[in-house]
Order: sequence, then structure tokens, then C-alpha cells
Amino acid sequence: MERGGLVKIAFITAGAAGMYCGSCMRDNTLVTALRALGHDALLIPTYTPIKTDEADASQQKVFFGGVNVYLEQKFWLFRHTPWLFDKLFNFRWLLKWVSRFAVRTKYSELGDLTISMLQGADGKQRKEVAKLVEFLTDEKPDVVLFTNALLSGVIPEVKRALGVPIFVTLQGDDIFLDELPAKDRARCCELIRANGRAVDAYISTSAYYADHMAAYLGVPRETIHVVQPGINLAAHGGAAGPRGNRPLTVGFFARICPEKGFHRAVEAYIQMRQTPGAAVTKLKASGWLGENNRAYYDEQVKRLAGAGLLADFEYVESPTHADKVRFMQSIDVLCVPTVYREPKGLYVLEAWANGVPVVLPAHGAFTELVESTGGGLLVAPDSIDELADGLRMMLTDDAVRANAGAAGEAAARARFTADVMARDTAALLERFVRTPTPAPTA
Repeated sequence: MERGGLVKIAFITAGAAGMYCGSCMRDNTLVTALRALGHDALLIPTYTPIKTDEADASQQKVFFGGVNVYLEQKFWLFRHTPWLFDKLFNFRWLLKWVSRFAVRTKYSELGDLTISMLQGADGKQRKEVAKLVEFLTDEKPDVVLFTNALLSGVIPEVKRALGVPIFVTLQGDDIFLDELPAKDRARCCELIRANGRAVDAYISTSAYYADHMAAYLGVPRETIHVVQPGINLAAHGGAAGPRGNRPLTVGFFARICPEKGFHRAVEAYIQMRQTPGAAVTKLKASGWLGENNRAYYDEQVKRLAGAGLLADFEYVESPTHADKVRFMQSIDVLCVPTVYREPKGLYVLEAWANGVPVVLPAHGAFTELVESTGGGLLVAPDSIDELADGLRMMLTDDAVRANAGAAGEAAARARFTADVMARDTAALLERFVRTPTPAPTA
């Protein structure tokens, strides 16, 4: 490490087939903040280019390009084509175009491909492993980070080639693995554990998720370090004008899909509005809506129409960072009642950055976020009754709403910034870079 204590970091992230993805957005924010601290940080995309509403900090070249990965999985010939030929299928514009169709693939259908990827140099994508290892060998990073354990098939080869500390971030791996058939899931976890012998440490985005994934993957808990996520506060807060005559508004900001619980937010809103004496309020939603979830979204709109509340519902697209901030400043409480146990909750931090309190299920990272800040209310995870009651309380009690919003904003600005996340990450990495561990013997 020759740069006055600064670290050269290679961060391997994963594109999400054209979707806005919390993990790649977090990774992009982290790398940008690490660079602001003076570190030489590379953000290296895999599968597809990443999609973010902030400046894209990633490299142009995409490794494990989705088209090549698929062709190598399905056809023997493509496992032996020259690397120069492979470039024909790895142009960013082509990967973005293909993403429109790939996003419709169900996770449950990807078991064989996931197993092959986790087999690394012994899998059908061994050419792709070699390409990434060659690139990293030329770059000579001090440390390599992987955005999730599902990319760990390449880690043993990276460790053998570079001998540098390797970290894996845990920030949603189980959500994908849970959708696989039981036999495939068990095999994937077995391979992740085997690849983990070349991993120096793991980084989790919450204490809950560290505990959960230690048990889920069979990873020693002491090897998992918690670095809470942070956001770029630029443009957040301070610009919202008075509410005026606008009705009090419940906001849902996340990908519009069953696992994010949009249907639960709709059901709780309908129940709240149908309570005798309920005030007129509004439900406003935003977030990435893919064609694969269009029928699901339409079903929720029909439910609102059936309850006579369609005029009080609005969906707005938020393709830019400014759009997202405007959305947050147009709501009075954020409600994202996820079905799964959320490991991060970036949208919680974004709401707080604009003084907006939250009503959330008491599971996953939500519990530690809200309990440690006072930035909202927690309700029983599977109770629509409690969710509706929580929303009613937050909207009708001005003092509770104001105090929770202020507490959340204070926490966002003191604890959950991109700079804090980057400093905590860099401090952890530097401990291992300065006290390197030997590469495991084969």
C-alpha cells in the first residue's frame, strides 16, 4: 500500500437487469464517498450495467455479462469461443436491451445457473472467471469487495492470484436463495460456505442481517462486521414548502412488487379510510414498476377503485434523484410493509432525510433503525389491523408525527450519511490491509 495509507479498492457490484436496485445504489454511493475520502476505488459491474438515480461511478466494462453467462450455461460451444468473440455480446447497450427481457425470469428458474456460477473455475462460466481475475491482476488492488455471496464462485481464484484481503457484503442474498427449489438452495449454500474459506470477512448492512445470515449460511458470526448504510444527503431536506390544503399523505416508495408489500400498504390504507369518522387522506406511490409486476399493480388499483378510493390514489414515476426528493417532500408518512425481512431500508433513510416519519413492520433492519432513532412506529409484521392503526395514529397525532420526523432527520444527518458509511468501511478494510492474512493453501 504505497499511497500514504490510502487503499486501492476493487468493488465488484451486480447489475439488476435494468431495475433500480438498493444494493447497486448503495454500492455506487459507497464508492463515490470512498473516492471523496481519497481512496482509489473501482466499481466493477457484473451481469448488466447498474442503474442508479445518481451519477454512475461504475467502470464501462461489464464482467460476467448476462448474455455470455447464459450462452455458456446452455451451449457447450460458447464455453470455448475466443474472448474476442465474447465481446460481441458484452456491449453495454446490448446488455441493457436484453435486461428488458431478463427481468421477467423468475428466480426459481435460475437454480442450475446459480450453482454453476458458484462453482467458479469448475463451472460452465470458467472463461468469465478468468477474465475478471486477469483484470484484477492488472489493476493490483489492495483489497477486493464483492457485493454479495452469490458472486463468490470467483473468489478462490481471485485469492490465489492476488493474495489480498477479500470481503463479501451481505445485503439480500437470502431473498434470492429462498426462491430456489430446496435442493438447489442447499447446494448453493454449500458452495457459498466452501468459497467462504477464501473470504477474510463479511460486511452486513444491519446487526439483524448479520445474525440471520450467520445462521442461514453457516458462517461464523464473528467474521461478519456491521456497517450501516448511508445516503448522499445532497438535495434532501429543507426545500419542502407548507402543506397548505393538501391532504395528509401516506407514501410508498420502493419497487412495486409483492415482496415489497405494496398490497399490504393498499389494504391498510383502505381499512384506515373505511373506519367511521376517518379523515380524507391520500395514498401516493412511487418506485420502479416493471412489466413483470404490471398485473400485480393493476390488481391493487382495482382494489382501491372497488373501495371508492381511486381518486385519492396517485402513482408517480421517480426516475431521477430530484424526482425522488420531490416525492419524499410530498408525503407525511412513509409505509413500505415488506413481506421479507429488509436487510437495509435505504428508502427509510431517504424519508428521514426529508423529515418524514415511517410506519413499518417490526422485522429485519426496520426494528433496529426505528428503535435506535425514534423515527417512526413499528407494528406487528403480518397484521393489517396494526398497520392501519399505526398509519391512523401517525396521521392524526400532529405531535407524534412531528417528533418522529425530526428524530429521523437528526439520525439521518448524523449517522446514516454516505461519508459515515465510507469512513466506517475504509477503517475496516485498512485493518485487514495493514495486517494481511495469508492466502489459504489449496
